[in-house]
Amino acid sequence: DGKLGADGNALFRQPDLREMRDQSQEDPREAQAAQWELNYVALDGNIGCMVNGAGLAMGTMDIVKLHGGEPANFLDVGGGATKERVTEAFKIILSDDKVKAVLVNIFGGIVRCDLIADGIIGAVAEVGVNVPVVVRLEGNNAELGAKKLADSGLNIIAAKGLTDAAQQVVAAVEGK
Repeated sequence: DGKLGADGNALFRQPDLREMRDQSQEDPREAQAAQWELNYVALDGNIGCMVNGAGLAMGTMDIVKLHGGEPANFLDVGGGATKERVTEAFKIILSDDKVKAVLVNIFGGIVRCDLIADGIIGAVAEVGVNVPVVVRLEGNNAELGAKKLADSGLNIIAAKGLTDAAQQVVAAVEGK
C-alpha cells in the first residue's frame, strides 16, 4: 500500500502520473479552482480569504487569527486578478456555507489596484454576494481603487491597511 503526492504544476512533464489522477478523490472546490489556475485549500473557519500571492495569503491568514478570526480557506488568485478570475474565486469561496465574511487582500505591483477594484465590484455584483466583503488594496493606484470600492454602492468595506482589514472582517463576522 502506498500513496504518492505530485505537484500539479509539474504534471505536464509526467504524463503517466497525470493519467493516474483520480478526480473523484479531490475536493470539488480545489478542482474548480484548478480549472481557473487558482490555488485553493479549504480550512475550518468562517472568513473567506482571497489574496494574490502565496506569501501574502499566509500572512493574511496569520493576521486574521491574531485578531480572533478563523480563515475558511487559502485562495491565491495569483498575479492575474481579472474580473473573471475574481468572480470564480468568489463563487468558490461562497460555495462554502461556513463563510460569513470575505477578506480580499491584494497587493498591486504590476497590476493596478483600480483595475482590481473594478474586477471586485463586477464580481460582487455578478455573484450576488450576501456576506460582508472587506477589501485591502495596497500598491499601484490603491487610493483610486479604494475610492471606486467606496463609491460602488455595494456591501464592500475598503480597509485602510492589513490590520484594519483583519479587525473589520472579524468584527463583521461577530456582527459588530
